[in-house]
Amino acid sequence: MMLVAPLRYCERASHCVSILAAIVLAVVLAMPCAGQEPVRIGSKAFAESHILAELAAQLLESRGVAVERKLGLGGTLIAFEALQAGEVDLYPEYSGTVAQAILRQPGLNATQLRQALAARQLQWAVQLGFSNSYAMAMSDDKATSLSIDRVSDLAKHPQLKFAFSLEFLKREDGWPALQAHYQLPQRPRGIEHALAYRAIANGQLDVTDAYTTDGEIEGYKLRLLADDRQFFPNYSAGFLARSNLSAAVVGQLQALSNLIDEATMRGLNRQLALPGMTPPEVASQFLLEKGLIQSAAAPAPDRLNRIAGYLAVHLKLTVIALLLACLTAVPLALWVSRHPSIARGLLYVTGLIQTIPSLALLALLIPLVGLGQLPAIIALFLYSLLPIVRNTLTGIFSVDPLLKQVATGMGLTRNQQLLRIELPLAMPTLLAGIKTAAIISIGTATLAAFVGAGGLGEPIITGLTLNDHALILEGAIPAALLAVLVELLFDGLERVAVPAHLRDGVPPS
Repeated sequence: MMLVAPLRYCERASHCVSILAAIVLAVVLAMPCAGQEPVRIGSKAFAESHILAELAAQLLESRGVAVERKLGLGGTLIAFEALQAGEVDLYPEYSGTVAQAILRQPGLNATQLRQALAARQLQWAVQLGFSNSYAMAMSDDKATSLSIDRVSDLAKHPQLKFAFSLEFLKREDGWPALQAHYQLPQRPRGIEHALAYRAIANGQLDVTDAYTTDGEIEGYKLRLLADDRQFFPNYSAGFLARSNLSAAVVGQLQALSNLIDEATMRGLNRQLALPGMTPPEVASQFLLEKGLIQSAAAPAPDRLNRIAGYLAVHLKLTVIALLLACLTAVPLALWVSRHPSIARGLLYVTGLIQTIPSLALLALLIPLVGLGQLPAIIALFLYSLLPIVRNTLTGIFSVDPLLKQVATGMGLTRNQQLLRIELPLAMPTLLAGIKTAAIISIGTATLAAFVGAGGLGEPIITGLTLNDHALILEGAIPAALLAVLVELLFDGLERVAVPAHLRDGVPPS
């Protein structure tokens, strides 16, 4: 009789899993099917790249070309990998970045650049007319007080606090080469580019990397230091595209050729600081002024509809990954529990996966499975394995050996012992592992927006890019509430699937 109750609780747990599977299936089936193939336009995760991508997208849409936006794809590595993998057809890029960071052939002229790109089945589709170079920026007041006008002057002030965007810290045309070129003694730290200017204004930072067309330069009263030893190459802006992009589409984009100079681009970037302005609105106004479109872009969905859309995608990513992890990790852990040496190896492998940084894993998955929701689901699945495997094994190994001996004496087979005794007793620990995996997935899924997967990370990343706190909260608050809801959901599931005496730590009467 003592074995009947645990078995009943196992059956209830299996019913709960079946219900979750039905929910996942309904969510998947509810997603819209893909129509005809549109032109896929990407961008990096900074404001200017968003604006340029919107210029191309709205221009093509006004001329009857279907467009799919995949914006905010992180840094150069992710955007370029997406282009090479065929996940996007074009995105805004800069000639110096192509030569230095992508082709690793600094000093290429325009002809050589086009030839090198053609060898990779790529093309420099449109030249926009301005150069957006890197520069070292600091507060104008501080630069005046220290008599700093040139980058070489920084070597005299080792006490200055440096912080650069994470991409600039690693690029071949970034900090390591700049430090060697100018013999600078400072040791910088990493910072999100959109936050660096505010840190300078607050006195928390002295020097950061800037783009010469940044709209915030004047607003924050920054000084761009002269590159007196000509380190930075020319960064002419244009659209990097696949060679197989329709000639008709490339022809339509030529309307943007040499249309934007540095002052104009700086003005477009500065407009984003105005209340309520977004990259689509900035791009729309510019195209209207130039007579390239006849009507403004459709207004964005209201806030509640936006959040609902982000939340639906976020739930889809998290639930599918979590269910796949449960269906994989729990049976695998139960099987290896009979072989302690294999169990240790499984824990080691899943622990090793957990140490891979999220963005690095997402970037590595792009060449294999492309952009979108699939790499995000794979990454979330892999990160969910460790807590589920570890807690399942911990629960099984924690069962009192005396109970196992009694079960053996009663003639129960090994599988019967596992299903009727060990698994019910391990259920509280197992569910705790699944709950941990679910909450980790909710947080990690916010990074999925860097690979075009959408979700609640999209407003967070866009808000960081545009320095828009309200937009950041559109993603951060629902994500936090979702984590609390999951906590409550698993508390309820535990009441159904776990006997009261195991749940509350009270011995059975």
